[in-house]
Amino acid sequence: MRDKIVTKDFYVNKLGFSDIGTADYDGYLLVKKDQVEIHFFQFSELDPKENYGQVYIRTSDINAEYELARNNSVNCKSPEHKPWRQIEFSILDPDNNLLTFGQIY
Repeated sequence: MRDKIVTKDFYVNKLGFSDIGTADYDGYLLVKKDQVEIHFFQFSELDPKENYGQVYIRTSDINAEYELARNNSVNCKSPEHKPWRQIEFSILDPDNNLLTFGQIY
């Protein structure tokens, strides 16, 4: 993450994660949603155009995740059925980390 405040706002207020850090450490952020924990480390020099970070988040309710993102003005396409028996949609966070949400069908 380049900016802890921006990253925290995106994940907590737009995607429904909780900040579960037990202390507020400089340059470190820990968020959780259901069984998913994501740890962020400060990287101020990160160039989002050169970032290839990716996270796959398995969910049991893809439609709820999609509606939450859309209702919070997160740019994403509708969930798609994939040949590998997943329904998926993807978004980019403020640092261009690719988040793909998927549900087995």
